[in-house]
Parts: sequence; structure tokens; C-alpha cells
Amino acid sequence: MKNLLLIKIMLLSLNFSAQVAIGKTTITNTSVSLEFESANRGMILPWVSSAPGVTGAVNGTMIYDLSDHKVKVKYTSAWKDLSVDATGSTVDPLTGVDGALIQNSATERATAKVAIGTLSSTPGILVLEDPNKAMILPKVANPHLNIINPSPGMVVFDTAKKLLAVFNGKTWSFWKP
Repeated sequence: MKNLLLIKIMLLSLNFSAQVAIGKTTITNTSVSLEFESANRGMILPWVSSAPGVTGAVNGTMIYDLSDHKVKVKYTSAWKDLSVDATGSTVDPLTGVDGALIQNSATERATAKVAIGTLSSTPGILVLEDPNKAMILPKVANPHLNIINPSPGMVVFDTAKKLLAVFNGKTWSFWKP
């Protein structure tokens, strides 16, 4: 009897949609899957050795491409450069350490994945699966002035300019939605 009750509870829990807040205690917008607290911090995209080498990427996949040090998004069967033709760097200007060397020495788990919402087979490290919810990027006013030592592949929403801001390791690029 206990096993039957446990199985019913587990099956029912699969039907609930998840919402996650990072850096805050509650979700303030019920239309989102993932919401960040804004404290002059951004979200860092996955670093990949080469965009064409990313298998199974779907439209909307965002990455930091180590082959040319650019932030890219998968869009209609190609990768769109969001770094506006500026080449970035993975070398920390304060320490002189190349972040790519640190990453390359780490063991990657090919099966690592987190999904928020209804699970599906969509490939990715962090996949938001809700058909009627979105992700709110970290919000920072003037990130080029207020984020100290940003990491390559960082993405935020600039609340002062009302633009998507991406950092490629050297320069910020701004995109109008």
C-alpha cells in the first residue's frame, strides 16, 4: 500500500511546472521559469571549443565559442555572432590566468544536464522546458560600468539602455530586442 501511494505521488509530481529563483528567495514574476537577483552580476554562458562542434543545438542555444572568443546564438540552422565582430579573450586581466586552460584541464560530464519545467530530449546543460514561461536575464544598469571584472560569455539585460549586453572577454556588445 505504501509503495502504491509513493508511486502515485511521484507520478503526480511529474506534472508540476518548476520555477527557480537564483540569488533571491522568491519568484516575483509568475511568467518565468528562471529569474535572477540583480546585484551587478551576470549569467555566464557555456564555453565550447567550437560552435560547429556543438551537436544537436536548437534555435535559441547560446554559447561562448573559444575558437574565436565570441558569444553566439543558434538561429535558423547557423550561429549568429553577438560579439559584433570583436574578438574577446579568456585571459583574466587581473591575474593573467587563461580561463580556457583551467576549463580544459577539468573533466567534463557529457550527461550533465538540468531541466526546469517539463522534461524533454532537448540537448543542453541548462534547458528551460516550459512552453509558456521564459527566462529573465540578470538585470544590471550599465554593466560595462558596474560589473567589475566580467567573465567571457557573460550575458545581462542593461536596464539603463534597455538592451541585451554580452561580454566576449574584451568588449561589451549591446543588442536591441
